[in-house]
Amino acid sequence: MTTTESPTAAGSGSAATDKFKSERVSADTSPERLAAIAKDALGALNDVILKHGVTYPEYRVFKQWLIDVGEGGEWPLFLDVFIEHSVEEVLARTRKGTKGSIEGPYYIAGAPELPATCTLPMRDEDKKITPLVFSGQVTDLEGNGLAGAKVELWHADNDGYYSQFAPHLPEWNLRGTIIADEEGRYEITTIQPAPYKIPTDGPTGQFIEAQNGHPWRPAHLHLIVSAPGKESVTTQLYFKGGEWIDSDVASATKPELILDPKTGDDGKNYVTYNFVLDPA
Repeated sequence: MTTTESPTAAGSGSAATDKFKSERVSADTSPERLAAIAKDALGALNDVILKHGVTYPEYRVFKQWLIDVGEGGEWPLFLDVFIEHSVEEVLARTRKGTKGSIEGPYYIAGAPELPATCTLPMRDEDKKITPLVFSGQVTDLEGNGLAGAKVELWHADNDGYYSQFAPHLPEWNLRGTIIADEEGRYEITTIQPAPYKIPTDGPTGQFIEAQNGHPWRPAHLHLIVSAPGKESVTTQLYFKGGEWIDSDVASATKPELILDPKTGDDGKNYVTYNFVLDPA
């Protein structure tokens, strides 16, 4: 079911917050490690206050802004845009395979399974956008194809909205779990994504505007690639020459993750990208 209601930061943020709360994850962090992290984090924040001579009015504005972010349900959005890239960098230190990137706040598990050669679910209006044929192979570190590997793919529509976080979109629009063939190969037809702004009508947008920043993300595909006995990789793929590649608001781009599609005689864009998974 779809509606014509326009998505807002508050609506999108609330959906992301509800999803995150439902997952209710935990970490095996000792009290000693937690104390060390907390000490350094709070120490760094206090150092910033002393370095810049933060005033009481600025401090009160900061407290109110923190409250607004929570009440607006925007903590998943804010943290995934401004913090997650550093957490992902820590994970990358132990990986030899495909480079990762941030997951972002709009992943939904359980997207419909599709065969190795497939087209993502999309609306009739999405079909008017330039088609993108995205193909490749999932292998191990030695180059062996991984039969039955899963390629979870999701991305925004041409207006920058994600299904399940925008009420006017069908439930699984531009989302799918592709099952690679016996050689780990896949060929997925979707649409060429466009750059988009993160929601700006809430406190995250106010944070960006107050420092004369911009809210743009370059066009990208989101992926989680997995196979039995292998470490999954969460990443994003971008497009050569695209706007905002060098100034992504989420600081998530990497040279290894930039695609260079070529337009075929049929007007479709074609690109190949292979994924290499580390052993579990």
